[in-house]
Amino acid sequence: MTDNLTIFIVDDDASVRDALGLLLAVHDFRVALFADADTFLEAFKPAWCGCLLLDIRMPGMDGLSLQKKLLELGSDLPVVIMTGHGDVDSAREAFRSLAVDFLEKPLDESRLLAAIREAFARQRKSVDTAMSRNQVQRLLDGLTHREREVMERVVAGRHNREIAVELAISPRTVEVHKARMMDKLGVGSVAELVRFCLG
Repeated sequence: MTDNLTIFIVDDDASVRDALGLLLAVHDFRVALFADADTFLEAFKPAWCGCLLLDIRMPGMDGLSLQKKLLELGSDLPVVIMTGHGDVDSAREAFRSLAVDFLEKPLDESRLLAAIREAFARQRKSVDTAMSRNQVQRLLDGLTHREREVMERVVAGRHNREIAVELAISPRTVEVHKARMMDKLGVGSVAELVRFCLG
């Protein structure tokens, strides 16, 4: 149900951490608990997948600062903010830093679970996008220098004869490179090639 996604809970209140850990375990979620932002940052790995349940007010680095720090580190871990002291400015700041939701304590279970589902959906989408970018790059890396030159010109709308003149090769040779390049990229038409290069 939850793949290999984990809910990382950062809250300085041990009773809140324990209660959340138990509640989420009952719903078959994997959970990791942290007492403060510094402990979380020391353990943090960019490859972590899941979401972060983050308290705003904590000793040392507060939750909003941790959220901004993770963005600076390039983390795409979705964040759900929890607070016992909700105010409009904090909520605005959290959403500016791409929070999934801003929940006030005591937490409403259905809202919490809905926020986690939304966070997991964002995480899966982010992972899928990164994987497809990597696949595209691997396919492009498989092209020869000449095939890449031909591809760039085909995508720019040049015809075989124009490409032949620009690259000082015959139109027939352009056709051969174009066919090989399209075969390697798994596209069947110029329109598909353009979509591939833009996507």
